[in-house]
Amino acid sequence: MNDNDTKRLSRLTAILTQLQTKQLLTASELANKFSVSNRTIYRDIKALEKAGVPILTEEGKGYTLMEGYRIPPVMFTESEANALITAEQLILKNKDASLVTAYSEAINKIKSVLRNNTKDKANLLSNRVVFRHNTSNERTSTYLSVLQLALTNFNLTKIKYRSTDTDRITERTIEPFALYSTHENWILIAFCRLRKDFRAFRLDRIQSLRERVGYSHVGFQRHAGSDYR
Repeated sequence: MNDNDTKRLSRLTAILTQLQTKQLLTASELANKFSVSNRTIYRDIKALEKAGVPILTEEGKGYTLMEGYRIPPVMFTESEANALITAEQLILKNKDASLVTAYSEAINKIKSVLRNNTKDKANLLSNRVVFRHNTSNERTSTYLSVLQLALTNFNLTKIKYRSTDTDRITERTIEPFALYSTHENWILIAFCRLRKDFRAFRLDRIQSLRERVGYSHVGFQRHAGSDYR
């Protein structure tokens, strides 16, 4: 599959989602949204119709899906649901508040597509799985989600960091490289422009954080391909 085919498949899926979200959409609205011509949208609609999607055309108004038609949701087996619920209980004990919030919101969306019978069993399991560490649900950091985004988008990050040794606060511009977890804290491995080398930063000692768009790849290029753990 070439790039054009991949883009078209992605656009067809997005058009179907748009039609499911809104009652009526014109070719012009879809063309503007996906930055293509009206003629391209006409061809896309025909392709969806040939694939069996019941699209209705209201003359002079636009396109709509036949009443009652829905894209089938992703379905999970009971074992898959149990694995996710078990992971949820582990995440709830995590010391980073942003990870707990993000996972809780995600798991609620997952639960919403479970069959009722599976959902009842998942809730039962949720109440009967216990992890002993961090029983008080203590939170020591709030930056994990932001740093994950900074890492995957190659963004520079400015932090105020309280040193473990001297307790002194310094301002650093860092390039996030990797994250690992201990039972007590999350650790960020990043190239520190102040020290001009890689450093390990405990998330619970980051006093403030500001993400900046634009990663220079200085540290990444020096260590590209290395097994840094």
